Amino acid sequence: MLKILSCIATDHDYGLLALATLVCVLGSVLTMRLYARVGRTVGVQKLNWLFMGGVIGGSTIWTTHFIAMLSFRPSLEHAYEPILTMASLGVAIGVTTLGFFVTAMRKTGPTIELGGAIVGAGIAIMHYMGMAAYQIAGRMEWDFGYYAASIILGISFGAVATSRIARPVTRFCKYGGIAALILAIVSMHFTGMTAITIIPDPMISPSAALIPDSLLIIMVMALTCVMLGLGASTYIIDLHSTQGAAERFRHLSLHDPLTGLPNRVAFGEHLDEIIRHRNDDAARVAVLSFDLDRFKDVNDVHGHAAGDAVLRTIAERMSKVLGEGEFIARIGGDEFVALTSNLFVKNEARTFASRLIAEIGKPVEWQGTTFLVGTSVGISLFPVDARVPEELLAQADLAMYRAKAAGSNSIRLYEPSMDDAARNRSVLAMDMRQGIERNEFELYYQYQNNSLTRDVIGFEVLLRWHHPVRGMVPPMEFIPIAEKNGFIHELGDWVLLTACRQAAAWRNPVKIAVNVAPAQLADTNFPARVREILFETGLDASRLELEITESGIIADQQHALHIIRQLKQLGVNIAMDDYGTGYSSLSTLQNFPFDKIKIDRAFIDGVTSNRQSAAIVRSTIILAQSLDIPVLAEGVENEAHMDFLRNEGCLQVQGYLFGRPMPLSEIEHVVNAVPKGNDQSEKTMERDAGEESAAA
Repeated sequence: MLKILSCIATDHDYGLLALATLVCVLGSVLTMRLYARVGRTVGVQKLNWLFMGGVIGGSTIWTTHFIAMLSFRPSLEHAYEPILTMASLGVAIGVTTLGFFVTAMRKTGPTIELGGAIVGAGIAIMHYMGMAAYQIAGRMEWDFGYYAASIILGISFGAVATSRIARPVTRFCKYGGIAALILAIVSMHFTGMTAITIIPDPMISPSAALIPDSLLIIMVMALTCVMLGLGASTYIIDLHSTQGAAERFRHLSLHDPLTGLPNRVAFGEHLDEIIRHRNDDAARVAVLSFDLDRFKDVNDVHGHAAGDAVLRTIAERMSKVLGEGEFIARIGGDEFVALTSNLFVKNEARTFASRLIAEIGKPVEWQGTTFLVGTSVGISLFPVDARVPEELLAQADLAMYRAKAAGSNSIRLYEPSMDDAARNRSVLAMDMRQGIERNEFELYYQYQNNSLTRDVIGFEVLLRWHHPVRGMVPPMEFIPIAEKNGFIHELGDWVLLTACRQAAAWRNPVKIAVNVAPAQLADTNFPARVREILFETGLDASRLELEITESGIIADQQHALHIIRQLKQLGVNIAMDDYGTGYSSLSTLQNFPFDKIKIDRAFIDGVTSNRQSAAIVRSTIILAQSLDIPVLAEGVENEAHMDFLRNEGCLQVQGYLFGRPMPLSEIEHVVNAVPKGNDQSEKTMERDAGEESAAA
């Protein structure tokens, strides 16, 4: 070690030695930074970084060596053999590149260290080729101990350099890799120089054709400038490109691509920032939650292109009316959130909400069609209602649902009682899953009758929940919860299986009508499950009628039509439920093979007092007769309803006039009665009854 230090201290020019050190450090930093890119890229880009790292690394080794050689002062005439000098540059670049390629072959195993060892070996090969090119007026004698040590040091530090970059264990490993490469070059060079003893010999004189120090320093400095400039510019350009790509990616990750508005993540970050940097403790922050009324109608009828146009237009309008401290984001579908800060009175939040409602309510023109959508806004306030962004959003959502219930263009501020309702729904959702196991659910049946003979022709199957604490829970309360949390699949399956099992045991083979939820109809496996249930229970498929609402088929009509056709192939009847409540019912009847139309009770209730209701029911019956589709009227509650429907030719009715929904035990006398000796089909019975009515 002392001999090496003595070699450095006594035989070298400190100025050039410092320059060699600077070049070595800068080159090593660039080399390892470029090499680090290899692990983060693939394909051609990875090969480019490997090659660039090899070129810069090899050039660093070569320039460091020859600047250090120029600093060496042996007091003897000397020069450099040109072919070996330039060949050593090629070897340095080639072997370093080879080593980097070896490290990239596999991420596991010793290949990374092996590649680094090859880089270290390349340093040694280049050094001793450079020494072979060094011609001096004397003889060189070698100390093979230092010679071997120089090679071992180069190989060892080279392996460490690539290992620390490719296998980092801390954030400081990248600096360790750079330091290891510097040590590989420096320790190899000076240990190798210590191995040399030069004995002057006047008989030996360097040839005039060799490269003198003055020319070599020009060559080395030129290569140094090119190397450092190329490496630095490549790294900086890539760094800027990476930063630009990162900024673009961040923008995309924080903004909605359709409308350009900030998304949920951006809104959360902004809200958190506003809360953390609030200057006035008395100031409030209002969080607004809202979605678009009637937007689904636009999408379903006119397609997603129309829906996208509506969203873009509304987003642009809302953005233009934002004031200082106001922020808006689209968080999905037709759902938006907004905030306004530095409020001191609640009415300021209402004013902001009213401004947004006004912009949303303006007509939207698209390809000659005018769309009108609306909204209802829920508002929560920081710090009055909550101090955590997630809670503020949840409370604004609750307030929005209350606003929607009050009608379009309504505004509601959050109230603690809304939390109670939400918790109540959550508890019901958990209880519901245990309800089937505890036999808390029960099927009820409501009569379906012939309007002329009043005979029972079937039953609609309805679900009831006997909650052990709450008592009878209405379907309108638990069915939406089941649909929202996905339990509707399990619940619907239980209803269908139980209804088929019970009906199969009846002596009187009347039909049963079972409601199918939109989520069930969307399930590709639903027809197979119906087939399985019919086989398991032994129920004749012709006795099963599945009631489907228009909302269950409008979202994806092609898929719904495919499912319905599979169900009809089983022999199951398909009824359109709640006819008249959807604006596109006529096209639905035209496109789908329904076996029955059920007129919604809302129209039946007004047939004797409302001309519009009567006209709708009358036109529906005429349309159904022209399509040869039976009609059943729901909500028949008095004889006036019966007389109107019978006179208009509606031959199937259902309602409180014949009985409320009741448990199986209360219809045993009907379903187990000996059936009448009439094997006519339902349609034949209706045709005969219709002829009888016409004759009358």
